[in-house]
Amino acid sequence: MIDLELTDKKHDEARQGEALVVDAPLVRNGRKLYIESYGCQMNFADSEIVASILLDQGFETTGDYKEADVVFINTCSIRENAEQRVRNRLSQFGAEKRKNPKLIVGVLGCMAERLKSKFLEEEKLVDVVVGPDAYRELPQLLNEVESGQKAINVLLSREETYADINPVRLNGNGITAFISIMRGCDNMCSFCVVPFTRGRERSRDPHSILAEAQDLFNKGYKEITLLGQNVDSYKWKGTDTQENNENLAIEVNFAQLLEKVALISPELRIRFSTSHPKDITDEVLYTIAKYDNICNYIHLPVQSGSTRVLELMNRTYTREWYINRVDAIKRIIPDCAISSDIIAGFCTETEEEHQETLSIMDYVGYDFAFTFSYSERPGTLAARKLEDDIPEEVKKRRLAEILAKQQETSLFRLQQFVGKTVRILVEGTSKKSDKDFCGRNDQNAMVVFPATEGVKAGQYVNVHIDRCTSATLLGTVVN
Repeated sequence: MIDLELTDKKHDEARQGEALVVDAPLVRNGRKLYIESYGCQMNFADSEIVASILLDQGFETTGDYKEADVVFINTCSIRENAEQRVRNRLSQFGAEKRKNPKLIVGVLGCMAERLKSKFLEEEKLVDVVVGPDAYRELPQLLNEVESGQKAINVLLSREETYADINPVRLNGNGITAFISIMRGCDNMCSFCVVPFTRGRERSRDPHSILAEAQDLFNKGYKEITLLGQNVDSYKWKGTDTQENNENLAIEVNFAQLLEKVALISPELRIRFSTSHPKDITDEVLYTIAKYDNICNYIHLPVQSGSTRVLELMNRTYTREWYINRVDAIKRIIPDCAISSDIIAGFCTETEEEHQETLSIMDYVGYDFAFTFSYSERPGTLAARKLEDDIPEEVKKRRLAEILAKQQETSLFRLQQFVGKTVRILVEGTSKKSDKDFCGRNDQNAMVVFPATEGVKAGQYVNVHIDRCTSATLLGTVVN
């Protein structure tokens, strides 16, 4: 993985498996919850929903699983290594359970549905298995376990969005937060398990999204990230009450939602993830260009530069379509940063098609990219219909070439900021030194600068960029 210090991906990696606790612990009735998350930002947002539900039941969070009454691990099935990390962790929890038989161990999230029988019956690793649409049932399921039964609910829903649940913020900095605007995915990419583990797309009521964003801003948060597997397909139909108390039928798409959130305050910075190349519209791009507080940064996964491979992946766009969307971004938002996901060595990928991926990287000039060699996921269309026929050594070599190109491009993109002054939201002290502050610019690049008197986390400051590494901008505060 490219060393992009504290970009979204690096930040997610730093959080993998860490204990998630409420910032301001509440004294409850003594029942303690320990929760860990693995995977994407959506999983971390889900963990905050779980914590909210159980805190309402009197639980308090703890950072030490050895003192917990309930241990949950929120799982990811996207990559094979994530599953292995979860299994290793469950073995550690099992050792603690042998010392404390009353300890309840549960698996939540994407691995729950796929591996429910293995976890509960064959390997006997856990007491409760809960899918991402069944978190409301957790209090009842825990009661079942306490009565001596194993408990399971992995049913997927076409309606559940948890719109009425106000998530507690776990391991937050009081400055940045995630808001889930939709759940599930209708894009049946042949390599991906998400539609099977998270169900069909459901868009959340925009009123609840705006209320959550306003509440966060009122509490001092300065940046929110709108989350969805494919935010550009957000679409909500409902009614809006008018001044004369009549109900008017309305439809809200993602561009309109983005604008409504941006209008909460010019001091509230907005990000979003993830966009799908087939769905991102010029309306969204013009909305970003219109509002200074919507960050000029788009994560637009390409996966492959070859139209034939994209068809095998069932991505539903061509190389030419993707380039058209990139051209539109650069035309409408000239200083917009673009990042991507890239898979090396997908089924039947030829050397020429690998070169097409390298060439589209040259064309776009990604600011950063999250890159992987292909690993077959059970239950996907690719696993059922396609042969994973690229040798591992070839996958590794192609991935290394992608990584090398991206490191070169990332450095070049960061060098364009040297000598300029950029506006930064201070997120806190740098992980490497408490004498330095860090924060991201509009294009999502991490900036590190010496701690300055009068500057504190949560403030916007202007930073003159003096130099950069391949991962980070380095500068000093001005004015």
